[in-house]
Amino acid sequence: MILRDIAAALAASVDGDGSIEIARIAEPAEAGASDLALAMTREAGAGLAHTKARAVVVADAMPRGRFAAVITVDRPRRALAILTRLFDRPVHRSPGVHPSAVVAPDAQIAAGAAIGPLSVVGPRARIGPGTVVLAHVTIGADAAIGRDCLLHPGVRIGDRVVVGDRVILQHNVSLGADGFSYATPEAAPAGDRGAGADSALPRIHSLGTVIVESDVEIGANTAVDRATLTATRIGRNTKIDNLVQIGHNVAIGENCLICGMVGISGSVKIGDRVVLGGGVGITDHVTIGPDAMIAGGSGVGSNVPAKAIMAGYPAVPRERAFEQVKYLARLRALFTEVGELKKRIAALEHAE
Repeated sequence: MILRDIAAALAASVDGDGSIEIARIAEPAEAGASDLALAMTREAGAGLAHTKARAVVVADAMPRGRFAAVITVDRPRRALAILTRLFDRPVHRSPGVHPSAVVAPDAQIAAGAAIGPLSVVGPRARIGPGTVVLAHVTIGADAAIGRDCLLHPGVRIGDRVVVGDRVILQHNVSLGADGFSYATPEAAPAGDRGAGADSALPRIHSLGTVIVESDVEIGANTAVDRATLTATRIGRNTKIDNLVQIGHNVAIGENCLICGMVGISGSVKIGDRVVLGGGVGITDHVTIGPDAMIAGGSGVGSNVPAKAIMAGYPAVPRERAFEQVKYLARLRALFTEVGELKKRIAALEHAE
């Protein structure tokens, strides 16, 4: 690409030679003469002293010095999103249906869609135009996949699952497995599981489905269980990381960010623009209001109001969580002081 065109995509200007041809973007330490070095953080900026790149992108204005061209950006993360999109290399795909794929005769594959090797498309399934299904993907009966989606190898989509447009499913995503739902024994006194207790665990069948709205991205090895009667729903433009468990009957709003290792129990309701840090656990039937943020590793056991920032186990408002940590750190000193006081009191009593 030509440097001036890259700057135009970034809505930035070039200080220097905008006609330089750029082969790729790279860290300063790895950049060559034909690369664009990205130095938008303090750590990366330290590598500029030894880079071989002639052109650089920085977040803070700097003199051009020995560089032939410098692009300065205001928002590094946004700039990184644009630059990686410009230089992205699309996944390898073969047009049409691969000879080894198994496609039901009544499945509907739109023009421009691609079905990869050893994939299976079930009866009456529908796949929209431009959608790419890579190797070893399974799409169940009556499932509907929108246009321009990308399904990476190993994705499993169950019967009747609905996926919107421009959805990205990373390796081994599971949509539409049955929910973890059983009828437990009748209530009994704690610890009383005698021979006469009803120990059967009858299965509650999952008759519903999963609906993933448009522009959602779901990370590798994440599982979204189907609902008992209606639909487990993922809202538009929500982004979900790897290794996330989303239970049956869950409803997640739009534009949410859900980090890795999150566990969401059944029937949880999550509002729009919620952020869940890594390793968050949420108990069943909890409601989290829009714009809430839950810190990584927190355990949510009750409803969270809109715009709240929660942390801890169990999760409490952030300021309270920090206060608890502060006082826990002082426990040793407190016990030492109490021990000294006890000795002094005992000495006074002995003197009497």
